[in-house]
Amino acid sequence: MNLITVVGARPQFIKAAALSSELQKRTGMQERLLHTGQHFDDNMSNVFFRELGIPAPCWNLGVNGGPHGAMTGAQLEGIERVLMKEKPDAVLVYGDTNSTLAGALAAAKLHIPVAHVEAGLRSFNRRMPEEVNRVLTDHVAHWLFAPTEAAVLNLHSEGITGSKIQLVGDVMCDAALHFVAVAAARTQGPQVLEGLSGRPFVLATIHRAENTDNSEALQTIVQALLELARDIDVVWPLHPRTRGVLANLGLNVNANAGLHCIEPLGYLDMIQMEQSAQMIVTDSGGVQKEAFFFGKPCVTLRDETEWIELVEAGWNRLAPPTSAAALQTAFRAALGTTGKAIEPYGRGDAARRIADILQASSL
Repeated sequence: MNLITVVGARPQFIKAAALSSELQKRTGMQERLLHTGQHFDDNMSNVFFRELGIPAPCWNLGVNGGPHGAMTGAQLEGIERVLMKEKPDAVLVYGDTNSTLAGALAAAKLHIPVAHVEAGLRSFNRRMPEEVNRVLTDHVAHWLFAPTEAAVLNLHSEGITGSKIQLVGDVMCDAALHFVAVAAARTQGPQVLEGLSGRPFVLATIHRAENTDNSEALQTIVQALLELARDIDVVWPLHPRTRGVLANLGLNVNANAGLHCIEPLGYLDMIQMEQSAQMIVTDSGGVQKEAFFFGKPCVTLRDETEWIELVEAGWNRLAPPTSAAALQTAFRAALGTTGKAIEPYGRGDAARRIADILQASSL
């Protein structure tokens, strides 16, 4: 099987690290990566390829920034050119970004089968661009690799049934289990940990448009984190977009002793920070799961989540940024807690299961 994998954003690089290494072991499987360029900074892109052993992309479209339509359209055009020339047997996409949708649409219109890793997730909020991307991708995919039973049920409720759906587990679980040992074996960990001198801390990540493009929501989050930082250190790796919005709003978050705003972290540094934190505050889908993998309470700054099983089991709390007081209540309720013992994402063998299915399809 001649396979082209489309990636473009940080979460996809992590997922690709698990599956690409498995595909490389398979006789008769050739995978090449196409990078749309959606995330392009060194600490948002290149560091992942260096640290995680991901094959270098054969193509980089360099498409980033701009409105959703312009970005998706430019990616679609660039991906289509590559696919028309290379004529792969299948196209593999991950998750719910604009790169995911562009890759799926380009392949489907050329009658190339699409494999969607992380199929079936739903927030049921169509105002989120990620929700639109994942729904449309699922409905053009040939293989739907679902991470959870809830994802399978979501697909069934939309009329997708049969052998197209495969419950395989979560490749992010594979990545976390593998790379936690890699991170621990390094001679030097995250520098910010040294600066904390063993003090407890909360790790925060904010990047979703619903929070960063809403000035009232972002100011509420900043106020809540500053209040939390009076009692416990807060480490906040700033997404480039979030840093830009903060500057435009005149919010000088660097001037506060307990709030440590740092550059984005590579994956190995990030998982060490997650392991060391007392609690995680995020609006990221992937970070919610990583908090669970490392047994940490999580507060998600959203109205809903695709990972409902973590809320139901008590590992995660939803806290939309309606007021700083409401966020403080959620933070205090989460600190020091644990959830029920559950195993919803498989046992770290999702990449093997996916590779088995793809390889059998090529025989």
